[in-house]
Amino acid sequence: QLVESGGGSVEAGGSVRLSCVASGFTESGNYVAWIRQAPAKGREGAAGIYTGTDRTYYADSVKGRVAIWQDNAKNTIYLQINYLRPEDTAIYYCAADLLLMRPLDPSEYEYWGQGTQVTVSS
Repeated sequence: QLVESGGGSVEAGGSVRLSCVASGFTESGNYVAWIRQAPAKGREGAAGIYTGTDRTYYADSVKGRVAIWQDNAKNTIYLQINYLRPEDTAIYYCAADLLLMRPLDPSEYEYWGQGTQVTVSS
């Protein structure tokens, strides 16, 4: 089960921290990603992590502004986005799967949360 929280309305230049309680996915090696969908656009993998080794993956569009990490004790994956831009406005989904070839490809993920909305105003 994947349950996201932490979205909301933020001014440009601000920060947001999203949480994903990823029950069953943090105890062993799985890929967990934050995938976003902006209005009228397709889904884009923003950041991912392999829970077995903490290896992280970032999309070029957010690299340098985001961080993804896990807290095993809380079964939670976090995404921090800094220096928010209006184009970061999207529904942010937490997704997970066991075996992947491309950790930022949304089509690779079978398990999804319900999403949390982030709206960035200019």
